[in-house]
Amino acid sequence: MMENKDTSASRLMFQRVSESFDKQALMKTIGASLVDVREGSVSIRCMFLDETKQQHGFAHAAVAFAIGDSAAGYSALTMMEPGHEVLTSEMKINLLSPAIGDYLMATGEVVKAGRKLIIVRATVVAVTDGQEKDVAILQGTMVPVAITSF
Repeated sequence: MMENKDTSASRLMFQRVSESFDKQALMKTIGASLVDVREGSVSIRCMFLDETKQQHGFAHAAVAFAIGDSAAGYSALTMMEPGHEVLTSEMKINLLSPAIGDYLMATGEVVKAGRKLIIVRATVVAVTDGQEKDVAILQGTMVPVAITSF
């Protein structure tokens, strides 16, 4: 039986992103997990851990930034040629409301993919009983880097 080319490509894309994601110690430390990978879009979920809360009981802004940056970066990686990894060149965040709920979900997407720069954005929402509340929006620039450069 012949495998659907789109399914095969999707599996390879998920595998590529997943292998890179699994190497990120920070994502493990904050309890983040890869949820969805599609061409130009990646979602990351992060549970609320006591160790990542700030003094008022909300998830620290650094958590929202970290998962938003990673979701945006990995969305860029889905658009890059094999043999490349992704690095953030710059990232801006607007914090919209306190991060409190059952978990945080960051969804990154590619705005424009060029050969040398990839413009990305991400949204971070807090989910409580299935209801989403906007926590942060991010916009930035990613750079493809040949794996041999490391």
